[in-house]
Amino acid sequence: MITNFKQVFEKIKTHPKKQISVAVAHDPTVIEAVVKAHELGIADYILVGDKKRIVEISNNAGFHIQEEKIFNEPNNLKAIRKAVELVSSNRADILMKGMVHTDDFLRGVLDRDVGLRTGKIMSHINVLESTTLGRLLFVTDGGMNINPDLDTKASIILNAIYLANIFEIEEPKVAVTTAVELANPKMPSTIDASVLAKMSQRGQFSGKIIDGPFALDNAISPRAAKHKGITGPVAGKADIIIVPSIEAGNMLGKAHVYLTGGSLAGVVVGASAPVVMTSRADTAESKLNSIVTAVLMANMERTLSIKFGKVHY
Repeated sequence: MITNFKQVFEKIKTHPKKQISVAVAHDPTVIEAVVKAHELGIADYILVGDKKRIVEISNNAGFHIQEEKIFNEPNNLKAIRKAVELVSSNRADILMKGMVHTDDFLRGVLDRDVGLRTGKIMSHINVLESTTLGRLLFVTDGGMNINPDLDTKASIILNAIYLANIFEIEEPKVAVTTAVELANPKMPSTIDASVLAKMSQRGQFSGKIIDGPFALDNAISPRAAKHKGITGPVAGKADIIIVPSIEAGNMLGKAHVYLTGGSLAGVVVGASAPVVMTSRADTAESKLNSIVTAVLMANMERTLSIKFGKVHY
């Protein structure tokens, strides 16, 4: 089981080098991350955006970039579309978000002509490296699905399991979280969590371990779970945290970085190619972590299914 990003770097040393297409690349932390990935032999790059600004930022920061690998497109929306097209046409393997708003970036990912749609639900996952837990924690969805319904949450769970599997967590424990540990009709997220847990018990997730509702503390802390009398294979031991809404996931990821100084990676799962999607304010370290995660994702197999079942009369 991979428990930190250092192990990911070691694992992908033997992987073939990938090509990254960066949408709106005029950002010093993005350029630092892709240059470092190139130097480490992890990935090569195509920088799509305002060439003048990209070169200026690189020179000011002392980064050596190959100007022939810059695709000049000063218009941000056109740059996003071009970066996506490079991936969908197989001229690049990984798409990466640069200095651009997430909603504009995702419109490019979802573009019906050149986008990366597969017909499956796409979702964002933050991989948190926790020194307190001594392992990685997968948090979803804090970047794409705003207020997912039950059906969407089920797909988000599968996406997270796929990602955890490539981090060598063979049977990840999934905690569906909300503010409390009990089903409460006045809190719809607790009802969703209860249904997803029952679906798991009935084998509707191919035997995967899903439970809830949990509050965050008793999902990840054995002490908190024991103190509250919450039992089961997931209680206090969750590998994957399913949040009730985008706000909860977004704040949890940023709290990890800004309150604890923790490292993370941010990727989109469910597209036809790996997608690196971090906050514009994230560090070059987090963006490099995201790149190595995307390289690890490149050969991810998607074989699981959800059985919702049909009504028989």
